[in-house]
Formats: sequence, structure tokens, C-alpha cells
Amino acid sequence: MRRLIHLVFQPASRLARLVAGEKRLVIDPHLAEDYHAHMPVFIDLDGTTCHGMWAIMDHLEGAYPEVPLVPEEAHERSETLRWLDWTITVLGDQVTKKIVYEKANPRYTGAPSRSTPDMNVIRAGRDALRDMTPMLGKTVDEHGNLVSRNCTIADLALAAHLSALDYFGEVPWDANIPLREWYMRMKSRPSFRSLLADLVPGQPPIKHYADLDF
Repeated sequence: MRRLIHLVFQPASRLARLVAGEKRLVIDPHLAEDYHAHMPVFIDLDGTTCHGMWAIMDHLEGAYPEVPLVPEEAHERSETLRWLDWTITVLGDQVTKKIVYEKANPRYTGAPSRSTPDMNVIRAGRDALRDMTPMLGKTVDEHGNLVSRNCTIADLALAAHLSALDYFGEVPWDANIPLREWYMRMKSRPSFRSLLADLVPGQPPIKHYADLDF
């Protein structure tokens, strides 16, 4: 069976799980023993081993093209990769790492070990997310998703980050209905089932985390 060695709250690992789900691949997930190692790691049926999200995405797009997640049309492809980069860099650095990486146990994120969460860092992440949600809501309202009506790797990346944030109840859904409705559609996709089943000992999710209609 295909194997995925991952970290529960690391967005790259969550994205790998979503991509494999969209490709309709059955995988055997294993929590990483060394949470400071380069994660995630995907091992295919033929033994092909990919370290890191970029390598995994490239392999899965090439080996399983039946469900493409990167558009062929030039403009849509460019926009998809732009949003993917924005999510990984801007959203990841300014929001996810400041909230999820502070609140979650490092063994589930790969973050450096720390004693207690820094509330000043968490508040800065919350402020940044609040500033970003109107733009995200406007974009998905106009296009159906980030780029078009079709779900792309960019949508999955954004959903991977928001799902980690939502586990801790950190997304202001009521302040942005279009983004909330988009996320409801995303977490209704079959690929999301494994993420919604996440349950970390000592850190239970917010009550609505697995509810498809909040």
C-alpha cells in the first residue's frame, strides 16, 4: 500500500493528504517519529519515495494525471501557482505559523520545541487572518474557487491551512459568509474525510470542526 509519513497539523502534510484523496489514492498514513525531519514523505507502490510537498505534488500530478489539479490553460495555471505560493508563504508565515505552530504540540507541526504559547504571536496571527479574510471571501465569491469553478491545488492548499486553523477555532467564519460557504463545500469533498477525523490527544478540536454545515 502507498504510505504517507506526515505531521497532523503541518499544512504541507495536510495538503498531501488532500491531493492523494483527490487523486482517489488509498494511502496508509503514519505519524512521523522524527518530527524535525523533512516532512511529508510519500512512498508509492513501486517504491518511489518523495520528500516534501513539492516533490509529492510533482510525482502525483505526473503519475496520476486522470484528476489534474494544476490547469493546463496558461492563465489559470499561472493564477493557480500564484495562489499556491501566496498560501504557503504569506498565509503560512503570517497566520498559520503564528497560531497553529504556537498552540499545537511541536510533534504535530515540526516546529521548534517551546514551553508555552506566546499570546502576542497568536494575536498577531489573528489580526493578519482577519485582514486577509475579506480578500479571500471576495475571490472565492467571484470565481467559485480561488481561480475557477474547478478545484485546484491552490484551493486544496488554502483548505489545508484553514482546516488546521479551524481545528483550534481560529477562523472568523461568521465575519465572512462567502469564505465560510466555500470552506463548507471544500470540507464536503471526499478527500477531506481523513482530515475531519483528526483527533489529537489532549487537544480536542472545536465542536464544529467535523460538521459539514458548521
